[in-house]
Amino acid sequence: MATLEITKDNFKETVTKGGIVVLDWWATWCGPCRAFAPVYESSSETHKDIVFGKIDVDAQPELSSAFEVRSMPTLMVFRDGILLFDQPGALPKTALEDLLRQVRALNMEDVKREVEAQRAAKGAPEA
Repeated sequence: MATLEITKDNFKETVTKGGIVVLDWWATWCGPCRAFAPVYESSSETHKDIVFGKIDVDAQPELSSAFEVRSMPTLMVFRDGILLFDQPGALPKTALEDLLRQVRALNMEDVKREVEAQRAAKGAPEA
């Protein structure tokens, strides 16, 4: 699957559907972003069951601000609508592959219970 362009119009729909969604926050002027792009694209071709999206921070300033993206590239990984990973910096291919392996291996029922317990502890309303 090729990478998808993510905008404020399709962000929520993309990350809240089931499965794994990997987002690359990038900018055209960012050297590390350009260096990471082939690694990211290669993984998107290898893992056809995972949604790979790219968010141009200059074209999507509202999203960048809402997620407090200050460094590019920033990589985020969602699974079943839950943000599991959020880190600035380009990853080498082996690290990206290891991250995806770990995300696949998660027991999402355990993760959902933990998220709900954290929300309850903070007094936050349920999603």
